[in-house]
Amino acid sequence: MDENYGRLILLFAASDGEILYKTEQLATNNCYLGQIKQPNQGISAVSFQDVNGDGLVDIVLITSCVNEGGDYAGKTYKVGDVLFQNKDGTGFYRDYRISDKINRFSMNKSIDLIAAFVREGKSTEFLYTATTLKELQDAGLKIISEQCYFRDFEKLGRLQVVPGVYSIAEYGFFMIYLVNEQGYIVWSLQPMGEYDNLYALKGIRCWDIDGDGLKDIIVLARYSYEGSGHELIVKTDYAIYYQRTGGFSADTEIRDSYRCSDEVSMEELIEKARAYWGW
Repeated sequence: MDENYGRLILLFAASDGEILYKTEQLATNNCYLGQIKQPNQGISAVSFQDVNGDGLVDIVLITSCVNEGGDYAGKTYKVGDVLFQNKDGTGFYRDYRISDKINRFSMNKSIDLIAAFVREGKSTEFLYTATTLKELQDAGLKIISEQCYFRDFEKLGRLQVVPGVYSIAEYGFFMIYLVNEQGYIVWSLQPMGEYDNLYALKGIRCWDIDGDGLKDIIVLARYSYEGSGHELIVKTDYAIYYQRTGGFSADTEIRDSYRCSDEVSMEELIEKARAYWGW
């Protein structure tokens, strides 16, 4: 890796050191479009396997990146990629459409997840593109029925809060949808962020948090992820979404100042969040 510019180069060399193939045409080198310097921190995982069924070994690659600026500055995220071996065995090629979907729809968490998408066609895309609750259920979203309920939102009307999980390659994608009485999706939330799985949903509340008279949404849950030593780590975390005209806006301010403990209750969390806004 070029540490000065954060760019990754893949090299294949013979036993005598001769370079047989090299490329830097990778998704991870295009995080900052049009810029030479990139936010690569190194390779998180790599696998050599046939993922498109042509009998040739392909490369599945995941890198770790950290942006220097913006809303997510300093936070590590993953970038997934697949390089398919040419039929003549002389090199590899990328299908940018596949790489785009891997990263746009959060299928970059593990090698198995990427392989399930490319090899078996399993995808999380519908979680972001479905327009009705029926579409979600037909595609395999499992509704967490005990946390489903209707609420009257001042700007958006009467909506059903619908949390659900979709499982693929041992990963559970947790989403929350706001659905109107006709069954159409009005808004969607992804409180899980970069975690791997929903371990337990502790609660969803629709209360005014910032004192503007509008119901906001606060989500408290336990999530699991794989540690640096491949151990399972479970952590309690929360997300707050402020109701605005036409939708919801995710909080970034409170999370920077308050990290909750595993023992925190929903009532304590709401009290802390309201105190931040001065009430």
